Amino acid sequence: MNIYDAAKILGLSGDLTPADIKTAYRTACRTYHPDVNPAGEEMMKVINAAFEVLKDYEGSIKEEQSGYGELFNDALKAVLPCLGLVVEICGVWIWVTGDTRTYKEALKLAGFKWAKKKKAWYFRPEQFRSFSRGQSSLEDIRAKYGSERPTGAGFTRLGGRSNV
Repeated sequence: MNIYDAAKILGLSGDLTPADIKTAYRTACRTYHPDVNPAGEEMMKVINAAFEVLKDYEGSIKEEQSGYGELFNDALKAVLPCLGLVVEICGVWIWVTGDTRTYKEALKLAGFKWAKKKKAWYFRPEQFRSFSRGQSSLEDIRAKYGSERPTGAGFTRLGGRSNV
């Protein structure tokens, strides 16, 4: 995860200090804690990864970043209960493969888009678009950003997969 993706997850922009980052981290922890959020275990992993990247950062992030964490959480909550789906978190993108035909309409409603060349659904909110031309394969993306498959108690009970 790079600095800009980490800032999106924590909703940070402008001039940042470690104190600002810590405050945003604690706020995100309260908001997405597993005790109050069905997708909380996976969100906490993403939030902790974002904090690790940013914890000593001092500088400026020019783009407005608010709202990404909430959209990411909503997308996770939409796909985690679906049986037969393979959900992967690669950086700050969510990739879905497996028996997606059954859940096609639900994926569209949750904001997922179909990547024809990769034969997978992905989540990246429209206002946080990437300007890549889609030349990387899903394997390249996994190698570059890492890949983690949700293994939380709720997901495992519903047919989840182990980590990659």
